[in-house]
Amino acid sequence: MTAIRKGLSGIRQQHSAIDSEPFYASLFSPGDIPADDVLTAFEQIVFLSALDALQRAGITSADLGSNTGFILSSTKGNISLIENLSDAVIPEERISLNTSASLIAKKLGIQTEPLVVSHACISGLLAMITGMRLIQSGVYDQLVISGGDLITSFIYSGFRSFQAISTKPCRPFDAARDGISLGEAAATVVLSANKKAGQFVLAGGSVSNDANHISGPSRTGEELLLAIKSAMRQAGVGPEEIQFISAHGTATRYNDDMEAKAIHLAALERVPINSFKGYYGHTLGAAGILESILTMQSMKDNILLPTLGFSEPGTEQLVNVVKELKPATLHTCLKTASGFGGCNAAIVIVNC
Repeated sequence: MTAIRKGLSGIRQQHSAIDSEPFYASLFSPGDIPADDVLTAFEQIVFLSALDALQRAGITSADLGSNTGFILSSTKGNISLIENLSDAVIPEERISLNTSASLIAKKLGIQTEPLVVSHACISGLLAMITGMRLIQSGVYDQLVISGGDLITSFIYSGFRSFQAISTKPCRPFDAARDGISLGEAAATVVLSANKKAGQFVLAGGSVSNDANHISGPSRTGEELLLAIKSAMRQAGVGPEEIQFISAHGTATRYNDDMEAKAIHLAALERVPINSFKGYYGHTLGAAGILESILTMQSMKDNILLPTLGFSEPGTEQLVNVVKELKPATLHTCLKTASGFGGCNAAIVIVNC
């Protein structure tokens, strides 16, 4: 958060085995991820994120009984294990996200069977919405929800095949945007049934689907609008009460246009909006959780953080993109996400 407030970005030109040509991304440096005898690098970053979140929440191993659940959010998990197969034989179950979730939960000391949410780039938000519903239904009293992904050749080449990779650090909502920058991250939130002063409330959340195209988003934004309206209805808030929007903001032409149209349809076009992806790229399964955490920190600090890389409006429908850091009273905020297959998600976060 300190680096973001200073306007610093982790996106750098990379010379990596991921691709034969240099490319821009935000990646862990060699040695950043401690080696583990059991966990892969992907599992390790998720475990360390979850462990840190539990410690910050004051939750000890004694608190992790049958009332505590664990949800893993990821788009590709251990896909790197099958990218460079030589003579090694990797058991099929070791590549499964369910195996990763079980290993991480066990090392954390969580006794219940973990859940996996892998739903393209809305995975993080969908995991939080799933956790909210499990608590509301009385299944758990608290949930540890972690998301993570590492960028591999398979992932990078997939986005490149869609011509979706930017030739420079990404510029969300900008007229000169030309695609995404990818990023590596893990992030964790802890949801609880017990409200305490100073904590945030996940007041509503919903998902929808465009049923439009396997990779291209809706051209109207009406389907994301459905998720936004449903999340706001659950939270019991109207457009006039939303004070900030943390957008998905991938910096691709069609995603940013679609989001801008949905925001107009929701009568939120005057609400300050930003995308955090100019700071660390698109972190896939971690994105929704990471950006929700940054949104909550913005609410706590009562500041609006700028959209790094944004200069000139570049969407068909104009939205109020934050261009500079400035103070603001933030009580109720909206977070959106969209992904391949036409999936959309929205949540409403309220500062108690």
